[in-house]
Amino acid sequence: MRFTKDHEWLTEEEIATVGITSFAADALGDVVFVELPEVGTVVSAGDPAGEIESTKSVSEVYAPADGEIVEINQAVVDDPALINSDPYGKGWLYRLRVSGTPETLSDTEYEALVAGEAS
Repeated sequence: MRFTKDHEWLTEEEIATVGITSFAADALGDVVFVELPEVGTVVSAGDPAGEIESTKSVSEVYAPADGEIVEINQAVVDDPALINSDPYGKGWLYRLRVSGTPETLSDTEYEALVAGEAS
């Protein structure tokens, strides 16, 4: 699993599963609405690729890599609280056919980023 500075995670397969980290889910608070991109949407790393609304705020989700959206998680659209309860499992957002090599962080690098933001 890799991470971005925008608090998304993605798996390392050609078709990567994408979600937001538990740090981001905790910071958002109770998630009440999720809007995801349509299947077939082509995105570039850093492009908005969805929106998450919580009781605290509305936040965009950014594409962690270049690629094409090949599947969305309808379960998380139907039950946005999955992002809070299982951000690395049932709370995934979409699957992305990755093109190129994304610029991501290792778990150690991401932990350092979060530690810096928390202090």
